Amino acid sequence: MALDWFLALVPILVILVLMLGLRWKGVRAGPVGWLTAVVVAALRFGAGWPVLFWAQVKALFLALWVLYIIWAALLFYRVTDEAGAVEAVGAALTRLTTDRALQALLVGWVFAAFLQGVGGFGVPVAVVGPLLVGLDFPAVAAVVIASVGHSWAVTFGSLGSSFYALMAATGRAGEELAGPCALLLGVACFLCGAGVLWAAGGWRALREGWLPLLVLGGAMAGTQYLVVTHGLWPIGAMSGGLAGLGAGMLWARWRARGRASPERQRGSSADLRWAAVPYGLLVGLILLARLVGPVEAFLGQVVIRVPVPELATARGWVTPAGATRSINLFGHAGALLVYASLLTYGLFRWRGAYRPGVARRIVREVVRRGVPSGVGIATMVGMAVTMEHAGMIHLLAEGIARAVGPAFPLASPFIGALGAFMTGSNTNSNVVFGALQERVAILVGMSPLLALAAQTTGGAIGGMFAPAKVIVGCAPVGADEGATMRKTLIYGVVILGALGGAVATMGWLRLL
Repeated sequence: MALDWFLALVPILVILVLMLGLRWKGVRAGPVGWLTAVVVAALRFGAGWPVLFWAQVKALFLALWVLYIIWAALLFYRVTDEAGAVEAVGAALTRLTTDRALQALLVGWVFAAFLQGVGGFGVPVAVVGPLLVGLDFPAVAAVVIASVGHSWAVTFGSLGSSFYALMAATGRAGEELAGPCALLLGVACFLCGAGVLWAAGGWRALREGWLPLLVLGGAMAGTQYLVVTHGLWPIGAMSGGLAGLGAGMLWARWRARGRASPERQRGSSADLRWAAVPYGLLVGLILLARLVGPVEAFLGQVVIRVPVPELATARGWVTPAGATRSINLFGHAGALLVYASLLTYGLFRWRGAYRPGVARRIVREVVRRGVPSGVGIATMVGMAVTMEHAGMIHLLAEGIARAVGPAFPLASPFIGALGAFMTGSNTNSNVVFGALQERVAILVGMSPLLALAAQTTGGAIGGMFAPAKVIVGCAPVGADEGATMRKTLIYGVVILGALGGAVATMGWLRLL
């Protein structure tokens, strides 16, 4: 039994060794982990050709379902960034206040969360770090603030790609997952904001910034909760970030009491109005597609899925008959992002906002970022689905349940963080560990919804000290990577510990 448990763990250990020990990227480590899972499943757990074949078919559909959003989100970000929308918002924020604590909150917490909502993929740290350095924050502190500040928005950021991955990996409906995830991410929002203040100036910054922390945090966490519990998952973090931006600007102007020059205010307002147009188009399209029945029905006419027969391994593990993940070709969240990207491109092209060669640059950047992440995600999905169909996930869950028992709620966020740390992605963490967390929760008597909320929240926080994310953040400002990783690790462990306590308390009070 112990040997079986260890062999079931081997594919995950391979990913850990390759990504942490040898510093391989997901595009290289993912295929090796997938191949390891296939070999172990076939030779030890009795997964014959039918099981392996249909597992890969299901994995392909799951991967395409998630990648549709990721690639479209990359396209949307590149279209808006080339139009100057991101730069306009960042520049306006840096002019609002000279208060250090408020600057850290507005730029490193609120704006970073907004960027995570509409882009992700390392963009918040890469964009916000230089802005903070320009405001005279030390380079290491700037990267730490950006890394900590955006993390709470990761699950519903990148237009919901991590949340969609959690749905895909567990088969759970978004309607039942959204509330628990948003609730725990709301706790993480305040913890990340407090971490930003501490990184900006310790106790003094906390004393000066506790009130805007509560106001802006309430606006962001509350808005995200309301949006995602009404089924609008792709715009959860973006809406929270927009609410935070609006509340932050009002707060800063109230604190400034009219000291900014009218000329600068008029210029900033004009820039901001145009910068908001792409996000307004996206929100409008999503509301139209989700809330207007005839439009939703029209877009949902082409759905691709494949029936899958009952599958059984030689050792008796049975997967019931079913079907692959359905891909709604024209009504998928990824399709809506493509529509918003095309409308934005046409509008700003008409305004003359793009430099020559913009289409080539957009395509090149989407391919450069999208292909490696696509390979990594697709192969890790293949690994996870193969392990699930071979009974390996169930075996691992039984072993963990016996080992930790009632203490599992405390450990659950750390498991999610481990996945994000080793892969650099909450999406990958949800794919690799989502089903495992659900199984362990059922075995120890914990709410599986709470465990999955802890999984994706822990994965969101774990990304802040993932080596890949740290390198992306340090490069633009020349910060020391070792010092930055040590500091972000400390913040991450403290926040994860607090989240573990919150999960245990929620479980004890039976809140979910």
